Amino acid sequence: MNEKINSSSSDLQTNVTAITSLTIFIIIVTGILFVSSLILSQNHTAIAQQQEQALASKDISFDIDNVTFSHHMASVNGIQLHYVIGGHGNPIVLIHGWPQTWYEWRHVMPALAKNYTVIVPDLRGLGDSSKPLTGYDGKTTAEDIHQLVSQLGFNQIFLVAHDIGVQTAYSYAVAYPNNVSKLLIMEFAFPGFLPPGFEGVTWWFAFHQVPDIPEMLTFGKEKEYLSWFYKGLAYNPFAITQADIEEFVSHYSAPGGMRAGFEYYRAFPVNAIENKESLAKEGKLQMPVLAVGGDIYPAVGGDLPGNFALYSIQQLATNVKGITVPLSGHWIPEEQPKLVIDQLFKFFGNGTNSNK
Repeated sequence: MNEKINSSSSDLQTNVTAITSLTIFIIIVTGILFVSSLILSQNHTAIAQQQEQALASKDISFDIDNVTFSHHMASVNGIQLHYVIGGHGNPIVLIHGWPQTWYEWRHVMPALAKNYTVIVPDLRGLGDSSKPLTGYDGKTTAEDIHQLVSQLGFNQIFLVAHDIGVQTAYSYAVAYPNNVSKLLIMEFAFPGFLPPGFEGVTWWFAFHQVPDIPEMLTFGKEKEYLSWFYKGLAYNPFAITQADIEEFVSHYSAPGGMRAGFEYYRAFPVNAIENKESLAKEGKLQMPVLAVGGDIYPAVGGDLPGNFALYSIQQLATNVKGITVPLSGHWIPEEQPKLVIDQLFKFFGNGTNSNK
């Protein structure tokens, strides 16, 4: 009997020791994971701070074609938004697409600056702007831009957008219709209002919405992956030079850059809901809208379904006109900048229709 008790006591002690060891192990591992997570977070914060400090330490002013612009950071909507500004006159806001930054408007900005105050932000998560984990839907990004415009003291603007930036511009116009005199959009089909057959051609829409996998597969290959778009969606593959690609990729390959870009696509289902709700509640946009589309896209077999931007916005706005740009693919501001400049002046006039 005593032998059984001693055996049970020994087993109990063994189990207690094992449980204690396991508990200590779990505590140690949890502590390591917590510290690792804290260090990783601190590293990312430090990297972001270094990037902002590097931007601040640069020569703030710079020239494009003998026209002076300057870099700035603004605190808006809980983030830091980078923007470039130059020129004089009433404000025109240029919103870039993916996978680009404010730099996509470099060929257009100098001419516009002769008649307008040209405001060119980096969308949240992209370029030199903050890279938060959330907030990539149209309503949130539109509020980013509205707060920037308000801080600059403008209450009415001309608004221009390309690619994913068009969703931000549309959401802005819906939320602040009296703040937007005219809206010009390029190369975007709105979630919830896609042309027939559009999704079958744009394979990357679905790929970019998959959680985590796009980041994993493109890590270390950002230049190769993004170059497919710069070259393949251009009618003139030399319009975006290798130096231009390096400029864009330097931002997207920075910590969080690719993830932020993919988050704009992951927001498409939310945008589809928001777009339909806005249409049902607010009705169609009333301000004049010009929808500009490219002509040919070699990487997807040539033509996409007509001027898909025009097809899409006609369902969301009443006063719409459209043009298709000959000899241009997706990157219209870079492939045909002179035509873009001409169309902007023709559509917006001489910059005297808005006020500060």
